Amino acid sequence: MSRNKLLLVLLGTSLLAGCAADYLNNYDTMTLASGDSQKANQLLQTVDPYNPVSNNTKIEGDGARSVGAVQRYRIPPPPPPTTNMTVNVGPNTQ
Repeated sequence: MSRNKLLLVLLGTSLLAGCAADYLNNYDTMTLASGDSQKANQLLQTVDPYNPVSNNTKIEGDGARSVGAVQRYRIPPPPPPTTNMTVNVGPNTQ
């Protein structure tokens, strides 16, 4: 095969390979959201999907109780008391 024919074959295959790369990007698979179209349409047509209480910005709370909870998380608890007790397990072989 001459050099010109080899270059022509390589040029032709590279042009066809460029078209195949775009074709491979289009594949037929199912997404995780398939089958949710009815639920999505229902949510789109809902007049007010939020809980009416969600607009309440005044949240009741006890300040002293909140401070106590924060302090419990900041300060580690004291270690448990140590005991000076010896425990022997097994037969006494002296």
